[in-house]
Amino acid sequence: MSGSVSDSSDSDCLLQNVRARHPGRARRDRTLSLVAPVYNEVENLDRLHARVVEIFAARSDWELILVDDGSRDGSADKIRELCRRNPRVVGVFFGRNRGQTAATAAGLQLARGELIATLDADMQNDPADLPAMIELLGGHAAVVGYRTKRNDNFVRRASSKIANRIRNWLSKDQIRDTGCSLKLFRAEAIQAMPLFEGMHRFLPTLLRYHGFSVLEHPVSHHPRTAGVSKYGVWNRAFRALRDLIAVRWMRSRLLRLPIVEVLDAP
Repeated sequence: MSGSVSDSSDSDCLLQNVRARHPGRARRDRTLSLVAPVYNEVENLDRLHARVVEIFAARSDWELILVDDGSRDGSADKIRELCRRNPRVVGVFFGRNRGQTAATAAGLQLARGELIATLDADMQNDPADLPAMIELLGGHAAVVGYRTKRNDNFVRRASSKIANRIRNWLSKDQIRDTGCSLKLFRAEAIQAMPLFEGMHRFLPTLLRYHGFSVLEHPVSHHPRTAGVSKYGVWNRAFRALRDLIAVRWMRSRLLRLPIVEVLDAP
């Protein structure tokens, strides 16, 4: 097992430079990469790993990328242990906490799969939903999950429903459940997307803005049984609204080129 270690924030790199800095991860020689951002989820990581192995054990061409976002509860040590136990597990370690978008983006860029799935590390998403999403993908760029029965309290469910309606109204897009982390992407599509802080919530919408086809698929949702949620209703709402305004601005500033003819020598 090999890797590179950096201790200084001076080595922070822009998203487009991640694969150049880690050329061993630039190859696309897996069929599927599963990417899970991790922040203080040590109690869930063994269960997540076991569930992924249970679902995909028959396949030899998958990897599970666990991106530790500056955890303080021993998650990084647990990820290192899983890497030693299973060569299909890839550990990515941040020097400090940077948030879910940054951790997701790092995993997306370091993935070697032709297909990339994102999911939470808290075991509320179920990897068992992914085979059906893979089958549905066809020629589309992404299949994103929507939770048919949310195992959250009433306040969280109600606030999420209201937030979805506001997001769809402002973004001029229709996604049933932007908060569902279980998503499947074609690598060439999602790795080409420019990402900024908070944009992990809007990946399907950003893909559609850039002309890609995105499907939706019902998925299961389990109650959290270990660890603590990192989001409250209000801090999620205010951040999402700010980020949504940025997404709306991006839509209004998309370049649309009125090319009617190209003359070129044969």
